[in-house]
Amino acid sequence: MHSYFTIQPIEEILYKDKASKFIGFAYPVKDEKEIKEKLDHLRNLHPKATHHCYAYRLGLDKNNYRANDDGEPNGTAGKPILGQIDSFGITNCLIVVVRYFGGTKLGVSGLIDAYKECAKETIESTHISEQRILDYYELKCSYENINKIYQIVNNFKAIITAQQLDNQSVFIIATEQNISSLLESKLTDEQIEFSFLERK
Repeated sequence: MHSYFTIQPIEEILYKDKASKFIGFAYPVKDEKEIKEKLDHLRNLHPKATHHCYAYRLGLDKNNYRANDDGEPNGTAGKPILGQIDSFGITNCLIVVVRYFGGTKLGVSGLIDAYKECAKETIESTHISEQRILDYYELKCSYENINKIYQIVNNFKAIITAQQLDNQSVFIIATEQNISSLLESKLTDEQIEFSFLERK
């Protein structure tokens, strides 16, 4: 996998069912700290809402996820929201559906349908974009080899995200995951010291 799909933020997608209001929110997120901040923000924004149900999926392998019913009957809210995240094939995203109870109970199947539909309409309203997976490296070289670094970066269409030019120069570069092994071979051939930092 050389890329993944995620979303652009969108707020206040309204879905109604039997006087209950369901309001959808979608956010791109990188970690659980960011998720907590978004949830706290929505709880402050809608303090009188009956439920703040949500689901998220994180990571390139999509193994970090959670579905939360926030007091709704088990499996009627978070799971349908997560199901929509998966049906669109997106990751690094948080979908929240805020509910204001309208006085008429929807029943288990009605709740599942309402949360599913609100999540679906929310995701459809946002922009889904493809993100290339990048590998980040730290390179070190003597000052006289700086031009060699620039040439390699240019040939591999890599990006220099930080640099410190000195007698012992340091570069942080990012390159697309699918050509990382070729880059590593080239750096080894040119006897340039490097270390892998992260993939994201």
